[in-house]
Amino acid sequence: MNQAMSSVSSGFLANWALNVRASGRAPGKCACGFAVAWVAFFAILWLMPVPAGLTVPGKAALAVVVWACIMWITEAIPVGISGMLIPMLLVMSGAIDKFPKAANGFATPVVFLCLAAFIFAAVMQAAGLDRRIALTLLHKLKVKTVNGVIWAMFAANMLLSLIIPAANARAATLLPVVNGITEMFGDTPEERAGKKAIVIQTLVYGSMISGMCIMTAHLPNLVLVGLFETELAINLSYIDWFKLQWPYLGMFVITQWWVQRYFRTRNVGIHGGFAAIQKQHAELPQSSQAEWLILAVFGLIAVLWVTESWHGVKSHNAALIGLAILFAPGLFGLKWKELQDRTIWGTFLLLAGALSMSAAMGSTGLAQWLSDIIHPLAHGHAWWMILVILMAGTHVIRLGMLSNVAAITMLAPILLALAPKLGLHPVAFTMLISDTDTFAYILPTQITAAVIAYSSGTFTMADYAKVGWVSVLIAIAYGVCVMAPWYAFMGIPVWDPAAPWPFK
Repeated sequence: MNQAMSSVSSGFLANWALNVRASGRAPGKCACGFAVAWVAFFAILWLMPVPAGLTVPGKAALAVVVWACIMWITEAIPVGISGMLIPMLLVMSGAIDKFPKAANGFATPVVFLCLAAFIFAAVMQAAGLDRRIALTLLHKLKVKTVNGVIWAMFAANMLLSLIIPAANARAATLLPVVNGITEMFGDTPEERAGKKAIVIQTLVYGSMISGMCIMTAHLPNLVLVGLFETELAINLSYIDWFKLQWPYLGMFVITQWWVQRYFRTRNVGIHGGFAAIQKQHAELPQSSQAEWLILAVFGLIAVLWVTESWHGVKSHNAALIGLAILFAPGLFGLKWKELQDRTIWGTFLLLAGALSMSAAMGSTGLAQWLSDIIHPLAHGHAWWMILVILMAGTHVIRLGMLSNVAAITMLAPILLALAPKLGLHPVAFTMLISDTDTFAYILPTQITAAVIAYSSGTFTMADYAKVGWVSVLIAIAYGVCVMAPWYAFMGIPVWDPAAPWPFK
């Protein structure tokens, strides 16, 4: 009897481990993360006394935040499921009294903008337009060196950032193009270094930096926009965001200089790589009428986004208008299943749940309480030293987290509450610290785009870390020395909390 039960038990465990591995996760990490997340949730909720200065709903919200953080770090459950569970946990724990309020992140304009952008990107990918744009650009520029490929691919990243609303999706789109180029290289030390430089600078640095400038190109951007709208009643339009963020493009110049110097690729030619580009470009089918129609509709959406201050149609409504036009019967032959399979539903649900949790952190007083804990670390320093301290601390926290969206969800409400305590501008301060989180370049496991790049097999963890820690320092210095003065020029100096909002 005991032997039979043992056999059943071992069979169940073996099948369980097999299922976890089939989902792309490690059984041990998954099981530990799942158990620890729920133990921590109930321990905070039922065993921990209410800390001084924190309300009972705030303590309940803390339990949800800790649960989500552990789930996200260990990837114990899919991120989309965790996003869906957050409103339920907020209500069941007593953090929020009614479900509609707990799930308000699912009904914000930012979420509809995100979903519309995801569906539009799925249309572009199903039609093959994303790959056509990247290959055509590389072919037209006739690149012949490693550095030429990197610059051409950055241009492709910028174009795709207008279409594809997530850095990891852009990295995934460009991965086969980059692999096609690097496969034509030989195995000399110089050529191996060239491949490393192309993959890291293109798929990781290029994808992340290009996403900083376009509001819809990087999901943490939408988290910040939603937070400012909810907590400060400040609405950042598509063009306002670009005005504030476009100087980040200059950071690519500096990281390119550093990557080129580290890998010594200045004079490394890639004639074989250009042949690969020509071959792949020649294999592209002729542009169809549907492709031109899709580009025309996206062009209309882009114009509406840029001219929002003139006509008053908000970005989310403009995107939905574009979808209404695009899905008029008979305009193209793509099936809905082709599109739903390419839509990043998990990330969409994560974003909606994350926005719900951010709002709960503010409404329950949890963000204020956490900011009180952090306040002594930064109090009494000059504004630039405060930025350096918190930027460095952010990168330490990010060593264990894969999701940029999850990190900003937890950090941004705390930063927003901390700003007035430090006498700093809430929007400028929150954006500067949150933006540096995007440049978590020390381990490939910190950014999904880096995980995608690592799958190419061209570089090691050590290669990535050695070039990455300097890139992190570049990002911190760039934020303090370039972006902070630029924000001041645009009317939101980080050192002046009373500065009037410059955008209408």
